[in-house]
Amino acid sequence: MTNLAPDDIFSKYPEEVLVERRPDGVLLITINRPEHLNALTMPMFEWMSRIWEDVERDPQTKVAVVTGAGRGFCTGMDVRQPDPTLDEAIALGETERRRIMTLLNMDKPVISAINGPAVGWGLSMALLADISVAAEDATLADGHTGVGVVAGDHSSLIWPLLVGMAKTKYYQLTSGKMSGREAERIGLVSLVEPRDRVLDRALEIAADLAQGSQQAIRWTKRSLNAGWLTNALPQHEMSAALETLGFASADYLEARQAFRERRRPEFPSARGEGHSVLVDEHDRAGGPAR
Repeated sequence: MTNLAPDDIFSKYPEEVLVERRPDGVLLITINRPEHLNALTMPMFEWMSRIWEDVERDPQTKVAVVTGAGRGFCTGMDVRQPDPTLDEAIALGETERRRIMTLLNMDKPVISAINGPAVGWGLSMALLADISVAAEDATLADGHTGVGVVAGDHSSLIWPLLVGMAKTKYYQLTSGKMSGREAERIGLVSLVEPRDRVLDRALEIAADLAQGSQQAIRWTKRSLNAGWLTNALPQHEMSAALETLGFASADYLEARQAFRERRRPEFPSARGEGHSVLVDEHDRAGGPAR
């Protein structure tokens, strides 16, 4: 934590979520687990949901910039953690629902400085910002289907609006990767810069916005989000629910195990064995059919 008074609204955040007040009402938020490319632990999901509520209510903040420490932006959930239970997955889904609703409904601008790999949740956070500045050589990937779950936490909401359905389906069905340069070419991010210029450029834009007409800027954001993004919430709700169910699947657990063993996953559903883990465990226990 940096330059925050003990009674500051952001002083409660842990070391994994660094918050720094910059001049003119710019707030810099840094996801801080550089040794793991800023992959999120389960508690960090809650902090990274709650922080946007605090940004919106904080009278000192005009613009927020989010970035990652070290050489990465964020690579999603840390798979080194224990496998989540279905209850934990449901709780995480509710946390994510709150984060996305807050980002869509808050009036203050958010800028992402994508300084390195942005995968899964990390790409979600990057793309749900109002302005995104990516490193030319950053790796961007949705990645969900590659680990056996639905692309749910932002994909159906924002991707089709940014790049159209054809590109959306290609990258989400295949979990394909792209560079920051390619992301700008197809319209997925706002701007690209050399890696060492990404954060500076994002902060320059933030400072410019902070000195502009706050009413005009905030109401413009509100008018763009109302309809274009909020009308897509039913698709998001469905995809998020299906993603949560996927956390109880044999495919997901196989993908996590394969990652730990540094091998390619062998998905049970690809062999016609598509039952959920919960169904399999229940059947093995001799429980009645449901």
